Amino acid sequence: MKKRTFFLALMAILPAFVFAQFNLSGRVIEAESQLALPGAHLTLQGSNFKQVSDVSGNFRFSDVKPGKYRLVVSFIGYESKTTEINLEKDLEILTELNPLSYLSDEVVVRATRVNAKSPATFSVVSKETLNRENTGADLPYLLQSTPSLVVTSDAGAGIGYTGLRIRGTDISRINVTMNGVPVNDAESHGVFFVNMPDLASSIDNIQIQRGVGTSSNGSAAFGASINIKTDARSHDAFGSYSGAVGSFNTYKNTLNFGTGVGKSGFSLDGRLSKISSDGYIDRGWSDLKSFYLASSWANEKTLIKLLTTSGKETSYQAWYGIPKDSLETNRTYNPAGEILNSDGEITGFYDNQTDNYQQDYYQLFIAHQATKNMILNAAFFLTKGEGYYNSWKNNRKFSDYGLPNVVVGNAEVKRTDLIQQKWLDNDFYGFNIAGIYETKRQTVTFGGGWNQYDGDHFGYISWARFSSESMNDIPWYFNRGLKTDYNLFIKSEYQLNEKLNLYGDLQYRSINYKMEGTHDDLSDLTQQHSFSFFNPKAGVFYTLSSSQGVYASIAFTNREPNRSVYRDADLNQQITHEKLMNFEGGYKFESKSARLETNIYYMKYKDQLVLTGKINNVGAPILTNVPDSYRLGWETMLTKKLSNKFTLEGHFSLSENKIKAFTEFVDNWNYWDDPDTEPYQYEFELGKTDISFSPSVVAGFSINYQASDLLLLSYQSSYVSRQYLDNTSSKERSLNPYHVGKLLVQADLPQNIFDKANIQLSMNNLFNAKYESNGWVYKYIYEGQEGLIDGYFPQAGFHWMLQLNLGF
Repeated sequence: MKKRTFFLALMAILPAFVFAQFNLSGRVIEAESQLALPGAHLTLQGSNFKQVSDVSGNFRFSDVKPGKYRLVVSFIGYESKTTEINLEKDLEILTELNPLSYLSDEVVVRATRVNAKSPATFSVVSKETLNRENTGADLPYLLQSTPSLVVTSDAGAGIGYTGLRIRGTDISRINVTMNGVPVNDAESHGVFFVNMPDLASSIDNIQIQRGVGTSSNGSAAFGASINIKTDARSHDAFGSYSGAVGSFNTYKNTLNFGTGVGKSGFSLDGRLSKISSDGYIDRGWSDLKSFYLASSWANEKTLIKLLTTSGKETSYQAWYGIPKDSLETNRTYNPAGEILNSDGEITGFYDNQTDNYQQDYYQLFIAHQATKNMILNAAFFLTKGEGYYNSWKNNRKFSDYGLPNVVVGNAEVKRTDLIQQKWLDNDFYGFNIAGIYETKRQTVTFGGGWNQYDGDHFGYISWARFSSESMNDIPWYFNRGLKTDYNLFIKSEYQLNEKLNLYGDLQYRSINYKMEGTHDDLSDLTQQHSFSFFNPKAGVFYTLSSSQGVYASIAFTNREPNRSVYRDADLNQQITHEKLMNFEGGYKFESKSARLETNIYYMKYKDQLVLTGKINNVGAPILTNVPDSYRLGWETMLTKKLSNKFTLEGHFSLSENKIKAFTEFVDNWNYWDDPDTEPYQYEFELGKTDISFSPSVVAGFSINYQASDLLLLSYQSSYVSRQYLDNTSSKERSLNPYHVGKLLVQADLPQNIFDKANIQLSMNNLFNAKYESNGWVYKYIYEGQEGLIDGYFPQAGFHWMLQLNLGF
């Protein structure tokens, strides 16, 4: 009887033991200050559990089987900590991390960044987000979770030439830095992400400051700044491989490696990447290659880091767009490279209508903890770019290229089909220096930078149908741009009391820009321009409680015209620099399960340069100053943990973007028939109009479902309202609103020989929406009737990428 009772009792408790599951929770803090460390990485070795600590440093692993585990906790700038755990019941532990015994490379970007108590509007895109989204698309597509950001792709599928706008501001007005080093082209102010393929695989985090932001290096932030920090050196040796395949014959292969930090303090990290895709648009293919290599040495007071990264791209031109009337019948048509016969009929396409470019970055960083309160750092850099693009041109005049006509037999030939090649060869070099002085209540950052751009623009005729043999590969034009830029700044954050933080920022910037030589229309470009700008900023942050605060700031900045403005302007055109006053005000709230950020902004422009339809004396469109324009908006960003399995993230932007008094200029084609009596252009006073490419609503949300320890499902949705192609507020000349959905599936594989193994499936444009994300338009009047020539950039319908990630 006793044996039977014991047996029944054993049978009763055995299932509870076998199937028991416990919770492991706790908090991650800094050992010395006892402050929370949000964003710490936690891995429960012996299982597939991984997590990141929340804003209060808390973490929780639910439904863990009993057994022995190792909890590994890591955080940038701190020593990793491993704890042996024997889980037999619910357990709560406190993990204290100590700062690294060597100087962290976070100091490289501190001078150009803001922090949680800065009176600034900003978002941070973490490495985890980049890794989750990075299945092949260019960097702009990985930033779509941030407010007021709109992306576009020339080839339609996110690979090749891509672009972004923030608050309606294009990339030439957005300050982009990599480790504090300017990325914007000094002449055009543009950033070409196609020249940096798969850079996201070597990025630690990105801080996007909307509005003027803090003082930075390079071109002015006239709507936003994007501050990229590349990977910190890994304390431990590692290796990883990512391989992806997808729609449009897309392939991506990435190999990352690192030696870890040796006893001597040295480390080496690197990456190799290759991406290829046929693109959605006809012949919109891309072949992209890149590498990244960083070597560093550090001890407790000094950091020396040498970094080089290079990107090489070859892509078929897809930057012309297609006419509006072809969107329904032939959405993927690409007019680039059309070969016409004498009757103007298309007989084929030139197969080498390609863009070819290589850009190499070399950066050296030296940082030193001079005293307990003072860090000094310096960056020396060289960016080299060289490349060209081939273009087939039908029936061109020899005289347009400064060439004599050709005699064939007894006939003089004045026109020919030809292939032209436009080159750019440039060097951009300089240095940045900064000092950071910190006390308990105040942080003072001061420094400056100097850089010079030296760029050659030139062209060749590589082939002509009618020519002598000696006319092949002949020079066409040559001009040079030389631009010198230096700046000095000082900024201070002062904690007046427990509640109030004050911020001030002063910058002086000087620019000298010189052009000389001939343009591709054989006109003389020789000219010189100089500017001196003073850019002050100030703000306050008020802490309402430990979880919430409010801020307000005002900033003034100035921006010099870029190369194309001066290149295309008539000699008598009066051009002035642009000015911006920016007001930002916002509220922030953070709790264990939610984060809310909401803000308003007012950006008042003086003499903003816009397209009005006005042309120069050879018929090329020119930018002209408009006296008064503004952007007024409201942005909100929310993250809410609904349960242990569901998390909701969303952003919403509502804005008004106006030119107060706009005058439209329209070409009169009758002028060419009767220049003595017909006007060159017509003028129309339109009053207040919308600024082009500035949607009044940009919204997005994602809902993430952690179905199990191994499976994550994420549905993402984005909406962009109507965008006008010019500044006339004409619905006829606009991009229709669009809504796009995306489903991301990530499945972790059981760990065996790899520390990390997962598969990602990205299903883009889930509902196969037909939409266009960019375009251009040209309006004219002929015989009393309005006419339009336009180009739209259709984006791909449903497409997918499947990626395997392995790490060890």
